[in-house]
Amino acid sequence: MGLLQIADVRKSFGSFQALKGVSFDVAEGAIYGLLGPNGAGKTTLIRCINQITNPDSGEILLSGAPLKREDVRRIGYLPEERGLYKKMKVGDQALYLAQLKGLSKRDAMKALKFWFDKFGIADWWPKKVEELSKGMAQKVQFIVTVLHEPKLLIFDEPFSGFDPINAELLKNEILALRDKGATVLFSTHNMDSVERICDAITLFNKGNNVLTGDVASVRERFSAARFKLGYCGDKAALEQALGAEWHLEELPATEATQWVNLACERKDVKTNELLQHLLQYVEVVNFSREIATMNDIFIRVVKETSGQEVQATDAAKEA
Repeated sequence: MGLLQIADVRKSFGSFQALKGVSFDVAEGAIYGLLGPNGAGKTTLIRCINQITNPDSGEILLSGAPLKREDVRRIGYLPEERGLYKKMKVGDQALYLAQLKGLSKRDAMKALKFWFDKFGIADWWPKKVEELSKGMAQKVQFIVTVLHEPKLLIFDEPFSGFDPINAELLKNEILALRDKGATVLFSTHNMDSVERICDAITLFNKGNNVLTGDVASVRERFSAARFKLGYCGDKAALEQALGAEWHLEELPATEATQWVNLACERKDVKTNELLQHLLQYVEVVNFSREIATMNDIFIRVVKETSGQEVQATDAAKEA
């Protein structure tokens, strides 16, 4: 049983079905990715978990029990749309929000001093929020999110507005929180982040969860017949050897070696058998299996479950 269980959750807004029976478990101490194109239902589910809105049906369980109003103190939530008050001073606002989470003023001050010193932002305390850049304000809100040491942390696009150095800092802090026992629910379009820090994922499309599993197993599953081949010989002979079921993508040649990516939809391809077969037609210089990226998987699954072409988000293209 996971720390967080989502069981057949449904939510509609008028005639629009935002969630159509979503189910998955988040293991305790895991970093769990919520993926999907815009409008897929991720934010609606996050709002249900935070009790901002209620599902129409289904169950959300925390530590095996249905969510209660007081569970909000066991959850830290960093929304994609930041919610700091622009006219308030940074320190006053951070202290106020920490006390809303149940910390005494003394404990809140102690924890805030620790985090402000750790992030090197102690001199921001008297500044107004409106004086901060988007990334600076993001740091403050991250601190307020984790300050009360919640059991469940929910981050919605946490790297938005960060430069690469600060994104790396935040990534390391998320991993450290996981190592200290927190469970992390992590919504993002950045597939590189998914590969680097997520233990498992659920991919949403049109209100359904269309792919669920641990990251390593998902990538393995979609890598069944993807290879990189370096060869010497006739391309026509190679195409004859593979047949129409294989897709060839030519890569830049190096000296006397030609390079291609090979892929097909078959699930029963045996690596050794394929190599032995190719050796009858061309001289194989290099042969390796290619592991599918989460970016490739995202695009492929969304296309297949949409019945139409979709474009990768800018963040996915950069992964």
